[in-house]
Amino acid sequence: MTLLRDRLDHWARLRPDDLALTFGEQAFTWGQWRMRVLRLTGALRSAGVRAGDRIAVLDLNHIATVELTLAASALGAATVPANFRLSPDQIRYILSDCRPVMLFVGAGFADVAAAAGADTLVPRLIALDEYEAFLAAGQPDPGANVEPDDVCLVMYTSGTTGRPKGAQLTHRGVVAHSAACCAVMAIGPAVTTMVAMPLFHVGGSGYALLGIYGGARTILVREPTPAALFGAIASGATHTFIVPTVIHGILAAGSQAIAAFGGLRSISYGAAPMPLPMLRQALDAWPETDLVQVYGMTEIAGVATLLTGAAHRDPAHPERLASGGLPLPGVEARIVDPVTLEDVKPGQKGEIWFRSAQVMRGYLNQPEATAEAKTADGWLRSGDIGRTDDAGFVYVLDRVKDMIITGGENVYGPEVESVLDACPGVSEGVVIGVPDERWGEAVKAIVVRAPGAELSADDVIGFCRARLAHFQCPTSVDFVADLPRSATGKVLKRTLREPYWTDVSRV
Repeated sequence: MTLLRDRLDHWARLRPDDLALTFGEQAFTWGQWRMRVLRLTGALRSAGVRAGDRIAVLDLNHIATVELTLAASALGAATVPANFRLSPDQIRYILSDCRPVMLFVGAGFADVAAAAGADTLVPRLIALDEYEAFLAAGQPDPGANVEPDDVCLVMYTSGTTGRPKGAQLTHRGVVAHSAACCAVMAIGPAVTTMVAMPLFHVGGSGYALLGIYGGARTILVREPTPAALFGAIASGATHTFIVPTVIHGILAAGSQAIAAFGGLRSISYGAAPMPLPMLRQALDAWPETDLVQVYGMTEIAGVATLLTGAAHRDPAHPERLASGGLPLPGVEARIVDPVTLEDVKPGQKGEIWFRSAQVMRGYLNQPEATAEAKTADGWLRSGDIGRTDDAGFVYVLDRVKDMIITGGENVYGPEVESVLDACPGVSEGVVIGVPDERWGEAVKAIVVRAPGAELSADDVIGFCRARLAHFQCPTSVDFVADLPRSATGKVLKRTLREPYWTDVSRV
């Protein structure tokens, strides 16, 4: 089974009366849900959607996004879940880039779509208030002749280093990702997944699709408010994927919130680093829950490596808590010297490369960027600096573009930030490189103080100097109320660097 809708068809034949999906007040069995998707396929065909077309959605999490992904893919078309947090100008850029034939717009985003000029960029706009009527009018349609290497999703990267790029994910790639994740995470019919991440992110759409692959019941959360998360758990959710900022919020919310999340059998986390003190706090808070760390990227359809629940609690290897785990089945990993392009030995640092059926076809309309990201023999350059240990566990150290070079020495942010996080009085801290006449770059810490903490720059620098090599230590500290973040919780280091590098070149 290598097409996106194959597993929906499979479970509808095998378990037609079992509950498949819940979204708000809507709930459908596998048989009912398959019929909805078939009708939607027919409605899209009647609207003129053909192979190679793209359909965009602009809204919070909505059942339509998942159903359109399944239905459009059966016609050889691709769905583009747009980031609802973007400005009208950024939405305009995405619509201009992907040129969808249809745009489904949630009621709360009509003004954004209008300001983005959607009516001039997209031939047909449909309000999601009219979605059920649009679906119901379609005649059941099994789809067209579709190939496994056809594009089914275009997921725009977060754009933390510039304009977002549309990663074209194929049926083969998404299905391979789902199959591998289900095998390692043990996602099957006995599981109920809570999809809380935004569907415009591969952690949202990818997690929803792997649940379908495994035959799990899916609870789709419109947005991850505390009430929605706790409501889904009360409704039977057993597994979820969330970002560390959500875990931080739960741990800070008190015993009642912590106890509620303890009802989950498995909490997967990723998309941004988890500070080790927070991870240890989570392990203590949820002793009966598997914590599963995933590392990956949009360009590989989601997860590339995974640290299992058992590995999180392995007393023989506590150092592996800092790793991203082992590659998924079907994923090859290499650590490559970014200058010589030769593999380095375990323990040595280099760029992380992956090869897998999961890897994207390429970036939409960007052949040069695609050639930079993918080698001729199929390896994906992650853009991350990392290393492996002797057992093959992958450790992610920094983004290639975030690496600080001071006096010829390479400084990797996460190594310094793990020390910052342990400094008394620090709620959160990151490091960036800033211009320095003598050393080229100097290490600067950007720190959020813990509530009520009286913490000076000298305190932070002294703490680091007692624990790190001198060249790794911050030479200056800025204190801020909060750190700028992307929609998925990643700290926007580019934004933090910009004021210091105005009129100064930096690679």
